[in-house]
Amino acid sequence: MLETAALFIFPLCMSIAAISDLLTMTIPNRVSLALALAFLTLAPFFGLSFAEIGIHLASAGLVFLACFALFALNVMGGGDAKLLAAAALWFGFDSSLVEFLVYVAFIGGALTVFIVFLRSQADTILAIGLALPNSLVIAKKIPYGVAIAIGGVMAFPSSPLLIAATRSMS
Repeated sequence: MLETAALFIFPLCMSIAAISDLLTMTIPNRVSLALALAFLTLAPFFGLSFAEIGIHLASAGLVFLACFALFALNVMGGGDAKLLAAAALWFGFDSSLVEFLVYVAFIGGALTVFIVFLRSQADTILAIGLALPNSLVIAKKIPYGVAIAIGGVMAFPSSPLLIAATRSMS
């Protein structure tokens, strides 16, 4: 039962965040909170020591500080910063965190180029009545939660918590 929770909670929360950001340009705080609480609840059951959990908390804290600086510079939204930090909690200080952040960066770049292209064609898109979310055609900001979610789901198989959960399943 706990293994199933470890397998589904992270991708589900990331999917909810992506859809919400795409449709409303907001990421609900409860999604980031659910990610953090789920990690803190599941980690001890899969054998992560308190020291390892502390390292995961420290990595999330550093990611949050970096994101807070970007938020203060008006480069990143607050929901994106909280989601990125909550997701980083699942990866800790190892190569899976780097993998996650690299995925987010590349997917975010591709998403930004795609959205800039769509916005350059906004008049045509609106004239033909193509039904696209305002976040893609009209809004001034990028729904970066989509990139965070996709990058997170792509890196999730290398998450220490998922690896520990799959070990306990076998």
